[in-house]
Amino acid sequence: MRFDLVDLRLFASVVDAGSISRGAAAANLALASASARISGMEALLGTALLERGRRGVVPTPAGRTLLHHARAILAQTERMRGELATFAGGMKGEIRMVSNSAALVELVPRSVRALLAAHRQVDIEIEERTSVDVIAAVGEGRAEFGLASHSVDAGILETRPILTDRLVLVAAADHPLAGRETIRFAELLDQPFVGLSAGALHASLADQAARLGRRIGYRVRLRSFETMAGLVEAGIGLGIMPLSAALPAQSSTLVIVPLADPWADRRLALCARRFDDLSAHARALVEELARQAATLERARPTLSVGR
Repeated sequence: MRFDLVDLRLFASVVDAGSISRGAAAANLALASASARISGMEALLGTALLERGRRGVVPTPAGRTLLHHARAILAQTERMRGELATFAGGMKGEIRMVSNSAALVELVPRSVRALLAAHRQVDIEIEERTSVDVIAAVGEGRAEFGLASHSVDAGILETRPILTDRLVLVAAADHPLAGRETIRFAELLDQPFVGLSAGALHASLADQAARLGRRIGYRVRLRSFETMAGLVEAGIGLGIMPLSAALPAQSSTLVIVPLADPWADRRLALCARRFDDLSAHARALVEELARQAATLERARPTLSVGR
């Protein structure tokens, strides 16, 4: 059985696109050549790799197995290329990572700035995803590593918790609850909320409300902590977010109140299939993220508890 990297890259592109023609274009191959390669792979294996239908193609069970290994091989090849690039003049290393929204507020920008100042030959590609999607992207080889909530099931991935990121209430300064020193989640459920439209935080809060036999009443749902804070400040509703996302928005008109519930203590974690297999550049960024997280934890100011 012999597949080359062109075969593997083509197959992954076809599955991602859901179409042989679009996958061929993504892999820079003519449609006839791509179709012949796919057929040759199926003939060699003696089984179908794709189910072909009017709306495109999807992988068969054998195809899903091949896809898993293809992505692992392609990712390993990219890591090899990145490490060898450091020995070749003019070539650059590249890091592909994914991160949830909370980490992108402060931790990731600080870490990337520090790394790039020391390693100017490195390029970094960062995609913002929910914590659940971060785990999926790393597990499927679409990113070398990621940052996600430690409360999300990481499956077979290795994880390293690096930062405690407590959930807090954010409220307009003139809200009746803004003067509280702490507050329990159950006390908030009669209030209107501004929240995220999806992700681990949204699911976690919904679960905690369900345990109390309640539902959260959202007036607005969106995808950004920054926009969420702006709507809370305008008096649209209350918000719950990680402390790391709340601190940059804190002002004379937006206050932070710690949640008193034990489950509000959350941790941000690095995740990878195997940290030891990361490229040299990716390992350097992982180490920088851990270093910056420790610095942030030590320097984090005392929470404002009222007006």
